[in-house]
Amino acid sequence: MNQIKVWALAAVLSAGFSVQSFAQDNLVNALKYNASEKSKELFQFTPVIDIENTSIKNQGSSGTCWSYSANSFLESEMMRMGKRPVEISQIFSARNAYVEKGKMYVRMHGAVTLGDGGAFHDVINMYRKYGAVPQSIYDGLNYGTTKNKFAEMAAIQKGILDAVVSNPNKKLTPNWEKAYTAAIDAYLGEVPEKFTWEGKEYTPMTFAKEVVGINADDYIEIGSDVNYPWYEKFVLLVPDNWAFDQVYNVKMNELTDIVDHAVNNGFTVAWAGDVSEKYFSWKNGVAFVPEKDWEDMTDEEKDEMFNGPKPERKVTQEMRQVAFDNYTTTDDHGMHIVGIAKDQNGREYYIIKNSWGVTNDYKGYMYMSKEFVKYKTTDIMIHKDGLSKDMKKKLKL
Repeated sequence: MNQIKVWALAAVLSAGFSVQSFAQDNLVNALKYNASEKSKELFQFTPVIDIENTSIKNQGSSGTCWSYSANSFLESEMMRMGKRPVEISQIFSARNAYVEKGKMYVRMHGAVTLGDGGAFHDVINMYRKYGAVPQSIYDGLNYGTTKNKFAEMAAIQKGILDAVVSNPNKKLTPNWEKAYTAAIDAYLGEVPEKFTWEGKEYTPMTFAKEVVGINADDYIEIGSDVNYPWYEKFVLLVPDNWAFDQVYNVKMNELTDIVDHAVNNGFTVAWAGDVSEKYFSWKNGVAFVPEKDWEDMTDEEKDEMFNGPKPERKVTQEMRQVAFDNYTTTDDHGMHIVGIAKDQNGREYYIIKNSWGVTNDYKGYMYMSKEFVKYKTTDIMIHKDGLSKDMKKKLKL
């Protein structure tokens, strides 16, 4: 173990301290200016559908939104299935994904993205392979903090893996995986082989089967990209898709049709997309697509952006694709759609559960317009039974 620690430190020093991650603190700080002090009193949201979900969490200084949102989604799935929900350890999912991502990084000679980021399918894939544990059993806080703070760990991960990829022995040893995993576990804690929860002993696999009780094969991801055939699968080309998993391809308007059908039938939806636009306000808990680009607005229009409902642009498939292709739509963040609400003018918004704590106007929730979802979604995850019969037929499910 001491030798492993020495090697890890040496690897970090030789590789440098370069980490690519969408850590929460950086993202929230970048969005602070998108705010109005009067927004909450000038928007009047009325819930239309509000699906039961678990409490708001805080991902801290870590790029683990994908794990927090996907596990929140699974907790709502437990409720939908009539089970009593348990908070699933988000960092157990992330830890196992980091192990698998490290293997892929070495396999690809360093040609995949590292950092904290991930995708919804990572949670499902890790659930299938490793099982699940309660948050109370594995919180990932093994280094003296009360919230996630992953920058140092991520730098060490990268240092070790870059040392392996450089292949100084001219042939990889079987020991690098042990060293890499040990470095992660030094920060997050070793995962339990067995644990006792509410008086009964479980392994992660038996806990997943007996308590969580979902079938990993029931969940699919869906995106929209004109470069691939409709209703077929394609590899979603975003940096955090290190596993090269595939998603189903539907037309842009069908994305919101799918979400509407799901929510109206009691299914929540995991949402991934871009939150870098100035018309996404975490502080005010509102995201929409204004008629004008930010650069074309007057100072007064910018100041008034979140002071009540404003007219929206009609998003087109071409507009959406251009934004994705020119990097103005990027895969920034994952959240959880838990309902539908209307503003005072009757416009519908999705109720979004975030994982940045409860510091905004709506105590951790947001209202995202349907045009914003059409424009800025990279992909969604849903239970297959949440699809309409027509969509199931189109996707051959």
